[in-house]
This record gives sequence, structure tokens and C-alpha cells, in this order.
Amino acid sequence: MTVDTRKIDEVVLALFQLTLHDRYRAWKSFDWDVLNRLYEQGLICDPVNKTMSVVLTDEGMEKSARLFNEYFTVSSEAQK
Repeated sequence: MTVDTRKIDEVVLALFQLTLHDRYRAWKSFDWDVLNRLYEQGLICDPVNKTMSVVLTDEGMEKSARLFNEYFTVSSEAQK
């Protein structure tokens, strides 16, 4: 089985919306490989530190919100 890491990265970035605090911080309770890929893409600041959260960059915040809406919200048409 081949895993699409791009999709995994997108979903993790989207899920950061659920744990946002202090405006740009989200809990870093995800796989380190995913966090490292998001860091390499410039979407989060370096996750290797003693804090329990990561800081999303401006680009990361925008993409996180967009992906959250794309993956997890239901359109009003679908609710009917």
C-alpha cells in the first residue's frame, strides 16, 4: 500500500484549527514526520523545542483554515 503523505499533511494542517490558541499556536500531538514536512514547507515554525505547541506561519494559518473548511464543513446545500 502506498500512502499519500500530501493528503496526510493537509489533514493534519486542517486539524490544527481544532487546537488553536494564542492566535497562531496549535498543539503538536501529531507524528513527527508530518510536523517536519510541514516545517519544510514553511507552514509551521520549527517543531523541535520543549513547548507542547507549534506556531503556524501566516501561510500555514491561511492554508489550515482553507483546508479545514474544505475537509470538514458541510455546505448548506448538503444539509438539506
